[in-house]
Amino acid sequence: MNRSTLGLSLAAAAASVLAACAGNMMAPVASGKPAPFFVSSTGSGRGGDLGGLDGADRLCTSLAAAASLPGRTWRAYLSTQGAGGVNARDRIGAGPWANVKGVVVASNVTELHGANNVNKQTALTERGDVVNGRGDTPNNHDILTGSQPDGTAITGSVDTTCGNWTQSGAGAAMLGHSDRTGLDESVPAKSWNSSHQSRGCSVESLKATGSDSRIYCFAAN
Repeated sequence: MNRSTLGLSLAAAAASVLAACAGNMMAPVASGKPAPFFVSSTGSGRGGDLGGLDGADRLCTSLAAAASLPGRTWRAYLSTQGAGGVNARDRIGAGPWANVKGVVVASNVTELHGANNVNKQTALTERGDVVNGRGDTPNNHDILTGSQPDGTAITGSVDTTCGNWTQSGAGAAMLGHSDRTGLDESVPAKSWNSSHQSRGCSVESLKATGSDSRIYCFAAN
């Protein structure tokens, strides 16, 4: 091979490498596996008293560990009120999220609070069980959230968080329907995170509403 031919071959090889690099730079980076999401299979046992946000997060973490879910930073989907109030939507990371069987429920925070895939078939517990909904006995579809439909805290003087998740008697909590089903076809009745208030914060009051103090748990990383 003469110098001229060798030079052309090297030039062609270099062009090929550059093209490949350029192609790799333009190619989208593969997205990671969706973070897990589940409905807790149990509450704290104290009604609306979850031990505050920290206690609720610990509940999510302990249930995930018992179900052998991957090690994550678990956050309860709960808002708090008053000075320093917290929005549930700001606690759970950026998404995407999937249930424990790998079915994606939302790609990001915006979709989660819009056209998401949360329903009776997808809002499963950490063990992969379906949560009883309207028409089942007992009906456990009322999930504690304390939130507005957009995932933000509810302002004003009316308690919607059982005293920021520290009360098991007086007060009330905003609830969502995990099965997206209610008494009618209204938007609130179909809301997964902001359907109606509970009758109180005790175990008995929440059961009378259709709740056994369950919460939504999201992996924030």
